[in-house]
Amino acid sequence: MKKTILAIALFFSVLAVQAQTKTVPNQPADKPADEQESLAKDYLSQIMHVAVSATSNLKLFNFVYDWIGTPYRFGGNTKKGVDCSAFTKQLYDQVFNLDIKRNSRDIFSMVSPVSKDDLKEGDLVFFKIHSRSISHIGIYLGNSRFAHASLKGVAISSLDDAYYSRYFYKGGRVLAAFKNELGSLPDDSKDNN
Repeated sequence: MKKTILAIALFFSVLAVQAQTKTVPNQPADKPADEQESLAKDYLSQIMHVAVSATSNLKLFNFVYDWIGTPYRFGGNTKKGVDCSAFTKQLYDQVFNLDIKRNSRDIFSMVSPVSKDDLKEGDLVFFKIHSRSISHIGIYLGNSRFAHASLKGVAISSLDDAYYSRYFYKGGRVLAAFKNELGSLPDDSKDNN
């Protein structure tokens, strides 16, 4: 009797092992790059509430995603703590290969003004929060949403929120003249202010 129970237990153990190691029908090990990029865009669209389209700059959205939740620190420029202009400067450096200025007011001098209705992905948004001068900056993502380093940390907010709508000053697009100038300067002669 013990041998029969042992044989039955052994039989079910073998079945269980086979069920666990059963292979899935042949599927390609690596998905094509286009499919992976499409999945990434779908994922980023969902978490950022922005329509990441086929023409979207995936590098921009990945950069923002990597920084979401980074704490705010005035004067900070690392993932341990960052302020709005440093976040914008890092994004423009790493995504667009442009070394823009460090201060939101100085950055505004590098752009051509754009109305809220004409904003495009990657444009800058400027705010005058409790101030007569520009005091905050973010990067437009589309669908009225922008990424910025707020007092709550790096986040995505809406220009339609009452708070940001109230303090919105202007949008801006980096001038072609600055793009050419910044792109042609050697690294050691760029303005790092």
